[in-house]
Amino acid sequence: MNNFTSYFQTVLHAAFSLYFNQESQYTSLREIPIPEKDELAAVTGKEIIWEERIVLLLALMPHVQPQSLDLFFIQNKDLDRPYTIFGGWKGSSHNGFLPTGDTAAFLLSVDDPQGRVMAMHLFSEEHWFYKENVLKLEGHGQGEPYLSGKLIVSEEFLVKATSNESYRPGYDRDFPARRMETKLEWDDLVVPYHLWESLNDISVWLEHGQEIRQRWNLDRLIKPGYRCLLYGPPGTGKTLAACLLGKKHGKEVYRIDLSMIVSKYIGETEKNLAKIFDRAMHQNWILFFDEADALFGKRSDANSSNDRHANQEVAYMLQRIEDFPGMIVLATNLKDNLDEAFFRRFQSILNFPMPDQPLRLKLWQQMIPGEWLEAANTDILNSASQHKLSGGSMVNVIQYCALHLYRAERPILTEDILRTAINNELDKEGILVNK
Repeated sequence: MNNFTSYFQTVLHAAFSLYFNQESQYTSLREIPIPEKDELAAVTGKEIIWEERIVLLLALMPHVQPQSLDLFFIQNKDLDRPYTIFGGWKGSSHNGFLPTGDTAAFLLSVDDPQGRVMAMHLFSEEHWFYKENVLKLEGHGQGEPYLSGKLIVSEEFLVKATSNESYRPGYDRDFPARRMETKLEWDDLVVPYHLWESLNDISVWLEHGQEIRQRWNLDRLIKPGYRCLLYGPPGTGKTLAACLLGKKHGKEVYRIDLSMIVSKYIGETEKNLAKIFDRAMHQNWILFFDEADALFGKRSDANSSNDRHANQEVAYMLQRIEDFPGMIVLATNLKDNLDEAFFRRFQSILNFPMPDQPLRLKLWQQMIPGEWLEAANTDILNSASQHKLSGGSMVNVIQYCALHLYRAERPILTEDILRTAINNELDKEGILVNK
């Protein structure tokens, strides 16, 4: 951004010279040469017009070179107050000048009488600044001029413009979600064949969905995005499937913290959910709602104001899910607890059952390190596969065995160690076993 910060400083000094009728080597701001390396065009992927470039740089300056805006602190000596035309606002901790829409309008109108009209267009909801969550105006009071709003650049665009890193928001009240990762690969997912086929169908849509919608003019019928419901007992691979879909297609997967979303106060749940969807609207993310029945439960008869409010929440969530252009995955142990109105919004509803004996054997073979086994005792895996455990429970068994083998002089898995680990896990799940 060094080339453009220097360019913007030149624009700013020329703007003040022209506005105050001082000597300048330029008669118009548009005469100032734009750097040959157009970093902003590369970041946005667009052919940027001059007015868009000026507004983008103005919005970025408080973050990359705040001192460059100190010129706007000049006082009107006749009135002993700041110039109204410069706009600006003061932050709670930042001592520098922070721009508003008026600041942008000033720069655009220094040598163009229609500059303020252009500024209004750039900040409209029809412009790509707003549609692609690049920047916007916010905070203007009721009845106050629209351009008096604060010029706010989005966090994701700021990251994109100032670094080569992908945007990864931190966990906070505005975005109560954590990024999920896995070291496993797509072929490590062990599920029944029919479920594997359904997951591959989802994978094809994630890779080619836009092409499919456009090839047969289906985009007039099928909205962008994909909504999927995964249900089944704990530990059967629902979360892992969501993680692997993201990993396979280069999409970040964020698990939404429902405890931070659901509120007993009227309207707060909708507001919290709106923050999630608004932040994710223009990102290539998968939103994962675990234990989704807590948020998307069945609507009840509207016998009280609380019932009506709860039903309004569900209706709002239905609409946001349907309008979301990315992928949403809902996971639940109990499908029947979800409101039936959600089902038609899902393109896929997949059941993750407890693995049968052949799948359990395959899971044990994948999970248990080869060096734990001697050629003569590989049959213990067949014995272990007779116990009805989920993949998640098997991981707990592996951890128990690892702790015991770590302390052993010769880390070989015996049938006694494995049986004890399995029995402990079955006890946790309330299953009676013969020890």
